[in-house]
Amino acid sequence: MTKDEQIEKISHLLEPLLTEDVFLVSIGIKPTNNIKVYLDADSGLGIEKCIRINRALYKSVEESGMYPEGDFSLEVSSPGVDEPLKLPRQYVKNTGREVEVTLLDQSIKTGKLIAVTNDSITLEFTEGKNKKAVTKQEIIPWGEILKTIVQIKF
Repeated sequence: MTKDEQIEKISHLLEPLLTEDVFLVSIGIKPTNNIKVYLDADSGLGIEKCIRINRALYKSVEESGMYPEGDFSLEVSSPGVDEPLKLPRQYVKNTGREVEVTLLDQSIKTGKLIAVTNDSITLEFTEGKNKKAVTKQEIIPWGEILKTIVQIKF
């Protein structure tokens, strides 16, 4: 079974477990059969949901016979704060937050993510200081985005 076939099978086993507003971001499998499933949820993904899904998915993978000797490990978590957003749904979830967008030409745009459409995202940012400060908006087409990372402010 190829890695892609394994990922597809795990995705299929995972589907019925994604309840409420939980959604799949990505699945990765290391050569040691270490399966990493990254999930997110529109309302936030708590540890309890991860544990519940991990237990149910582990059982499903075990019962599927994909790894006859049971030689696999499974991690279910949300992507780390430094992980780029992968899906439009993640952008929607992070509307209102500060983001750093790297474009295909390697230029970087930062600002508040204020809108997400089928075609683009819109950032709001301030140029200038004090009385000369001007709030501007920029629409960035999906096709120009290399990666977007949410900026954590303390």
